[in-house]
Amino acid sequence: MRSPENTEPPELTEVIARLAALLGPRSGTVRQLDRGITHRSYRVTFGGTDYAVQLSGKRSAQLGIDRESECLANTRAGELGIAPPVAAMLHDPHCLVTAFPASHPVEAAELSRPERLTEVARALRAFHDSGLELPSSFDSFEVVERYAGLATGLGRELPSDYGPVLERARTVRRAFRGADGHGPVPCHNDLITANLIAAEGRLLIADWEYAGMGDPFFELANLSANNGLGREAEERLLEIYLGQPATPGQKARIMLMRFMSDFREAMWGIAQDAISEVPEVDFGDYAARHFQRLRATDADPRFETSLAEVSAS
Repeated sequence: MRSPENTEPPELTEVIARLAALLGPRSGTVRQLDRGITHRSYRVTFGGTDYAVQLSGKRSAQLGIDRESECLANTRAGELGIAPPVAAMLHDPHCLVTAFPASHPVEAAELSRPERLTEVARALRAFHDSGLELPSSFDSFEVVERYAGLATGLGRELPSDYGPVLERARTVRRAFRGADGHGPVPCHNDLITANLIAAEGRLLIADWEYAGMGDPFFELANLSANNGLGREAEERLLEIYLGQPATPGQKARIMLMRFMSDFREAMWGIAQDAISEVPEVDFGDYAARHFQRLRATDADPRFETSLAEVSAS
């Protein structure tokens, strides 16, 4: 996280005053962290301790972000030692405050190392098995269509790729419907590299905005696709997560969910292009890159095999 020039925006004044009553006197300056696309974050010292103070973006709910789920998920993850602990939450305006540990970003290449792969697999398994019930759900098949509706509702045209990819996604969904069912579990659902940090030698998962009850295989595929894990590392991730070698059907689930992870990212880019107030980000390019990647997944000969494996599992 970087800290640009010191600043204390006027809209923060009330929030900081309320937090000082809860966390102790504020000292030093307010430093804005990297500007989030769905929130704004600041580093503030209260009672001699540094915190990350996150204010919600005005239109984040349109992207399916549920702030109650975010707080509950981050709180439980903090208790498990896999996320910065939650210190406070305010409403009107919504504000989530977490500890600000001394940390550094994790590079995607790090996750292929055996120790990091083991750490992240066990962290996700612990959270999925925590028994936490979140008030929101995350279904990648529904998310992509909701993002499409959001964009067209604001007068944006969808790319020509959307229709054929949606039909392919529906084929994937039918395969999952034919497979043995498994109930939804609490998931992070946004395991991009930027949301992984190392603090005191431990891997922590930040930014739980998209948390909801979801599919653990989407979670693992999302981590793998967004961090460039190769096939061997992905299979090792799955084996550590499961605690035993994966079956062909389980490997196939990851393959299909990699496709859905990229479809979700692509449509997130389309939706953000319609609503975002961060002009310096080229969301159209972001979407195009993920469409390109999901087409490569679809063209892999293993994709058709995976459809059959999941249906039969």
